[in-house]
Amino acid sequence: MTDPATAARRATAIRLHRALYAIWDTPPGRARLGAVNHSIVGRRFMLTALAFFMAAGLLAMLLRTQLALPLNDVLGPGAYAQVVTLHGTVMMFLFAIPFIEGMALYLLPKLLGARDLAFPRLSAFGYWCYLIGGSVVLGSIAFGAAPDSGWFMYTPLSTRPFSPGIGADVWLLGITFVEVSAIAAAVEITVTILKIRAPGMSLGRMPIMAWYLLVTALMILGGFPPLILGSILLEVERAFGWPFFSPEAGGDPLLWQHLFWLFGHPEVYIIFVPAAGAISTILPVFARRPIVGYSWVVAAVVALGFLSFGLWVHHMFATGLPRLSLAFFSAASLLVAVPTGVQVFAWLATLAKGRPVLTLPMLYILGFFFVFVAGGLTGVMVAIVPFDEQVHDTHFVVAHLHYVLIGGFVLPILGAIYYWLPQISGRLPVFRLGKTAFWLIFAGFNLTFLVMHWTGLLGMPRRVFTYEAGLGWHAPNLISSIGAFVLTMGFALVALDLFLQLHHGRSFRRNPWRASTLEWAMPTPPAPYAFASLPHVTSRDPLHDDPTLPQALAAGEGYLGRVREGRMETLVVTMVDAKPEQILVLPNQDYTPLWTALSLAVFFGCMLASLYWLAPLGLVLTLVFAWRWAASGAMRVDPPPEDAGRGVVLPLHVASARPPTWWATLFLLLADAILFSSLAFGVIFLAAFAPGWPAPSAPELPGLAAIVCAAALGVAGIAGLAAGWANRSARVARGAARDGCLAFTAAGSAVALGGLGWMALGLAPTSHAHHAVVGALLAYVALHATVGLILSAFSLRLALGGAISALRRAPVEIAAMWQVYTAATGLVALVLALWAPEALRAPEALR
Repeated sequence: MTDPATAARRATAIRLHRALYAIWDTPPGRARLGAVNHSIVGRRFMLTALAFFMAAGLLAMLLRTQLALPLNDVLGPGAYAQVVTLHGTVMMFLFAIPFIEGMALYLLPKLLGARDLAFPRLSAFGYWCYLIGGSVVLGSIAFGAAPDSGWFMYTPLSTRPFSPGIGADVWLLGITFVEVSAIAAAVEITVTILKIRAPGMSLGRMPIMAWYLLVTALMILGGFPPLILGSILLEVERAFGWPFFSPEAGGDPLLWQHLFWLFGHPEVYIIFVPAAGAISTILPVFARRPIVGYSWVVAAVVALGFLSFGLWVHHMFATGLPRLSLAFFSAASLLVAVPTGVQVFAWLATLAKGRPVLTLPMLYILGFFFVFVAGGLTGVMVAIVPFDEQVHDTHFVVAHLHYVLIGGFVLPILGAIYYWLPQISGRLPVFRLGKTAFWLIFAGFNLTFLVMHWTGLLGMPRRVFTYEAGLGWHAPNLISSIGAFVLTMGFALVALDLFLQLHHGRSFRRNPWRASTLEWAMPTPPAPYAFASLPHVTSRDPLHDDPTLPQALAAGEGYLGRVREGRMETLVVTMVDAKPEQILVLPNQDYTPLWTALSLAVFFGCMLASLYWLAPLGLVLTLVFAWRWAASGAMRVDPPPEDAGRGVVLPLHVASARPPTWWATLFLLLADAILFSSLAFGVIFLAAFAPGWPAPSAPELPGLAAIVCAAALGVAGIAGLAAGWANRSARVARGAARDGCLAFTAAGSAVALGGLGWMALGLAPTSHAHHAVVGALLAYVALHATVGLILSAFSLRLALGGAISALRRAPVEIAAMWQVYTAATGLVALVLALWAPEALRAPEALR
């Protein structure tokens, strides 16, 4: 018989659930288009990524069918080039990273003891960008307009003379659109992990998966900007004839390789790191003991993130670079094995000291150990320059890549799906198809790609669509093709098994794996609000330390265990020690992210259709919806601090100096600074090493225009800082000073734009790469000055409407931050534009 205290707690939990559910639930039907809840958006990302994975698998089957026999004619050379390009593109850009993003968006609030992400609408906007951009890229093959220059789009193959159709434009514009989604997700993940955690969950108490996802997000912010820049420069060359990569006009195809691999090699680790995080989360659960060396593992994954950015030339050993640089990058490629080895040994020690249980998720992790370690060994081989020069661009490299990516990502992610699917669905598997599927995948994979190493050592180049008989390639190719079909059957069986589990699996109450992390502290499937009240965390294993925690949270005995004014709320904490700092009021369903993504799609669509005169319309529409988005949370009065529960009184985020939007701007500017650094690198690289420099006719840049522009940028930056300082006082006089400073920032940006336009009159960007790179520098500064002008105007509009005060000052602080950044990068850009290229010429011996 239930005692009165337990019955009262249960009744309280039911009332709180009903009240929260009425606020947080997204109704079915058309309203789902406006869904911003992290569970819905995260599931959408993952399901869409899995659909793209299926498409990539079908493309792979076409490739293996074509290569199974000599002189096969299933695919012609043009179709083969399109299929091989799309297979790599879909796997790398449309499956792996978006699936990671979706998993992070779904799991993070649950792991961190929060109700939602920092910016739910930003996640929804990212999803629509991903869906639209990815659909355009994949759908292009149905119209015979797919890209055909390889998934890395090497120049000059991807330039207009060698790819005259729109296939390359589809890749450049579509993937850039998808990368907008990746940057949005990275900012979301970073700010959520650092600021939206349960009170008491210091950095040292975070679930280890959160550390892996934080490193992944920071790597995206550091790794994607070089590719975004390269894609923009190549599209500008194709559309408008600015010769960044054309050697006959002072460009250099190697610049594309540098920019691409500045992204491409970190991307391998961007894909591997979250999969390793899943292993570090799942393996201790089934080893029945905490992970060995938590601090060492965290240090190793952070070191791995840093080291991954120093390896890009690993992919350029055969391009004729100086031998000293090759030795450096070869050593760096070997060094990166150390943090990876630390993690592997920590996992093995955890198994050795525990009492492992061989569940299906553990089976995939054990498969990972075999496949990934083998792939790591071949990675050490290709890190040695002489060996790499022998196997470069052969099927050996293809085999190595798949051992690393499938072994290091797909197998752990399948284990993660089986581990977390009960949390999503509330059901456990009842059929035993999973183990059969694993063995088909494991056997088929090794049959396909282990033999492919042999094919590569026999000299078969990658990306050839057919081959003659008698070269010794027939037997290994046939074996690889048979293995690929076995692998495909395994994946099909996984899909069937997951479908059966979702629809016919047996229900359970809580925590079937006896895990210790917070995502298992809620009923399954989880409610849209995740936690009825937020916990206070005192260790890394909250469920093991307090088995009654789920019932206490459901009864509202934690933070925010109430409903007030129909608001959706979670907590913001200090970054290091997770002390409660703010109450974050979250948005409900909103169609603005969808409309903003569609407006941006208009811009990319007009560029793809060569309707360049109409493309600005898409940007204007995007600006309109972004303005509406930003203004939607404005308040006209200072809200009082409120009771957050457990005796804590906190201000709302809109009345705080540094709300999550401030931190988001900071990390966005970090990514922006890396993009600018990549642009500066490109300018210096071309000036120092490209053929045909200096230009026959150097750009004529008026010194007075440069001085006016530099002065205006400086004024805008200083006035922005002054506006922030003046706004910290509530007195009316200081309010007038603030508004005047904001007007000065807007005026400074406008004058800077005029100076940049004056300087641009001396350019002929289609004539030589020198003119083109100067034009790119000026365009970068002009874009940021324009955004600064808009931010200043937006802040001034809010201030005049009474939506800015000494407490509600985030828009002014963000505008000031942007103006200071624009002034700093603008001055550097002007120096680079005016710097004589002759001063950067390398000695002939280094060229």
